[in-house]
Amino acid sequence: MSDSDAESLHATFEEFRFAANCVVSRSRKENGYIETSKSCLHERTYDEVRERTDDLHANLVQAARSRAADALKAVVERWKDGDKASLPTFTSDFADYDNRSATLHDDWASLATPDGRVEAEYVLPPETDGTPFDKYVESDKYSVNGATLHYRNGSFYLHLRAKTEMDDAEPAEHPSVLGVDLGIENLAVTSTARFWSGGLLNHRRDAYERLRGNLQQTGTESAHWTIKGIGQRFSQWSEDLLHTVSKELVQEAIEHECSIIAFENLTGIRERISNASKFQQGAFNQLFEYVEYKAEPFGIDMVEVNPAYTSQRCSACGHTAEGNRPNGDDEFCCGNCGYEVHADYNAAKNVAWKHVRAGQKSRSGRANRQLALKSGTVNANGEYSPADAVSARAGVHR
Repeated sequence: MSDSDAESLHATFEEFRFAANCVVSRSRKENGYIETSKSCLHERTYDEVRERTDDLHANLVQAARSRAADALKAVVERWKDGDKASLPTFTSDFADYDNRSATLHDDWASLATPDGRVEAEYVLPPETDGTPFDKYVESDKYSVNGATLHYRNGSFYLHLRAKTEMDDAEPAEHPSVLGVDLGIENLAVTSTARFWSGGLLNHRRDAYERLRGNLQQTGTESAHWTIKGIGQRFSQWSEDLLHTVSKELVQEAIEHECSIIAFENLTGIRERISNASKFQQGAFNQLFEYVEYKAEPFGIDMVEVNPAYTSQRCSACGHTAEGNRPNGDDEFCCGNCGYEVHADYNAAKNVAWKHVRAGQKSRSGRANRQLALKSGTVNANGEYSPADAVSARAGVHR
């Protein structure tokens, strides 16, 4: 590698650090709390970072934002646990690359820098047999899909990331899907019949809005500072509540040995619950993000499904009709089979069913996913396996 190439890579480190630190510096919200949503941080910082960095590749800008968001989430979690922690500061020489900002070959790489592409050969031992490089990079079973470049003790190190397609699990080891329905009266309901009421959240929000409206009419400086103070307290309280719900949702998945949590597509939720306030829509987004990063350490994947007809379809027989939920009340009654159940619980099972039905097939032709219910599981072939002796019927009332 030439000296000019090395300078270009060092310039990349400098710009990457600046991008990540810029995101951190813009993370504090008006209410004083910290924004950790990657999408919100992207909206806040992307244009500024692109303008203030020297031709840093767009994907490197996004990678820096993701690094900052992950670090911010870790700090906020420590605060919630009562630990002291400062906002993160990035000082190391590193940069995260994906397959757009880098072209990664078996023995060399092309890396984006502010000065254009730098091509560098890997420095490998004379014999790679039995090494991780042999197992993951040179093997046809794995594909390299990204890397992190580091600089230590006068040398550049490229840590490659590789992935592979896993074989389908045997039928006895089918992973279970936990379905989650989101709403206003019930913030979240799972296919295992676990309910989290939205009543307290809505009540506290309404009370805050009324108090804020009265103080705004007063118009004094004291009223202004009071509004700011109660806004911060309500924001902290609501975030704590959503964190609690997200932890319990993940715990529900763990207890039922679920490897997948299925949510309605957030865009679909906004269309289905068009009367939901901007705050409630934001709460759905926050809850999804909190569950997503709390589930990751346990190997639980998050998926989104199209919510179309989940409130009208019978989770017992599949019959779909508007009349199954008359007047949109809390009770679901199937006009075909007579199945009666809480409407949100029925919808939660349908959310999971959508992912189960879309599941890939194993070599034996059977679906490799199953739905987690209150008293057992049902796979896509309709085969029921009770988890205990409570009931042998799928769809137990709460």
